[in-house]
Amino acid sequence: MTDSSASPHGFVEAGYESVAEAFDRAIADDTGTGAALSIWRDGRLVIDLAGGVADRATGRAFSLDTPSVIFSSTKGLASILLAHLVQEGRLDYDALVTDYWPEYAAEGKGDTRVSAAISHRAGLSAPRRDWAFDDILDWQRATALLAEQQPLFEPGTAWAYHAITHGWLTGELVHRVTGMLPGAYFEHCVTQPLGVEAWIGLPVGRHDRVARMIVGDSLAALVAQQQAELDAGGAVWSARAMTLGGALPLSLVGPDLGFNRADVQEAQIPGAGGVSTAHALAKIWSAVVVETDGVRLLNDTTIARATRVQSQGAPFFDVPGPWPRWAMGFQLDSEARRYLGDTSLGHDGAGGQVAFGDVESRIGFAFLTNRMEAVDRRGTDIIEALRRSIA
Repeated sequence: MTDSSASPHGFVEAGYESVAEAFDRAIADDTGTGAALSIWRDGRLVIDLAGGVADRATGRAFSLDTPSVIFSSTKGLASILLAHLVQEGRLDYDALVTDYWPEYAAEGKGDTRVSAAISHRAGLSAPRRDWAFDDILDWQRATALLAEQQPLFEPGTAWAYHAITHGWLTGELVHRVTGMLPGAYFEHCVTQPLGVEAWIGLPVGRHDRVARMIVGDSLAALVAQQQAELDAGGAVWSARAMTLGGALPLSLVGPDLGFNRADVQEAQIPGAGGVSTAHALAKIWSAVVVETDGVRLLNDTTIARATRVQSQGAPFFDVPGPWPRWAMGFQLDSEARRYLGDTSLGHDGAGGQVAFGDVESRIGFAFLTNRMEAVDRRGTDIIEALRRSIA
């Protein structure tokens, strides 16, 4: 690898130079890791940039076609699938989950509405008993464990971030309605029509192309703090939401742990396991808000229904603010996660991933990085530069 292969490269349309400069700053002080940025406006590509290193061990460059784990940005994709089913009249946000998934009625969950289940109000943010690693690789096992679990609080009465379990709740609704697992339905109605490389369940044999995730200093410090709290008997449920009781590491990744593993990337884990290029992710969000290459995924009426606020304010388990806001699975603009404004919908992801669409500005946006940080302004600073550019 030459120095130039790790330098920022790609395409910047005139007028977006300040956004490109913000991306340059995001990777300027980094060593051994990389990032990519893609932005679409009015259905056309205006920025496509990549730079840095995708794999520190080999020196492989982070290129425009490097796929990366997008963590909770996958929740945004799963929410698009649900909204698409609502648009087709095949799913109703106000219906009971049991209308589609009868087994979900166990342990007093029979009155749970779809809207509650997909907006972090299901009471299933963490397992009451430890999950094994193999449980997260087995779709039927994971969804059965959630269906049979007693909720941690009365569904619909409060919210708690369903960091990993959210994906099996949304994904099983897709499965029950369509007969297809979410990865197949995602390919059918999103990636094939748009011709992009994004997956909920990476195809076998493509793992070597994926960027290797690295735990940055601020995330390492946070994980150490969380582990100390756990050892002292505190913050149990928030930690279990991330680890599922030991199936995943608190950091979500390691040299051959968690979402760096091929078998985890190949499994369908719609709460955190999606893999995508930034180019693909931004194009998907563009197609949500405006016709892109002849494809419009959601119409304005559907977006209006899907972006009704469901969860905000202080959560059930004590977590310091500021707190995010969620609609029907979509993350909305808030003090905790700034997008472009009130007409933005998307989802960020662990370590600094950010992906969203904005209706008013007709923007599709994705920033991905394989250096995971807990205290991180890289994506936010790029969004701020974009806001100034389009003002």
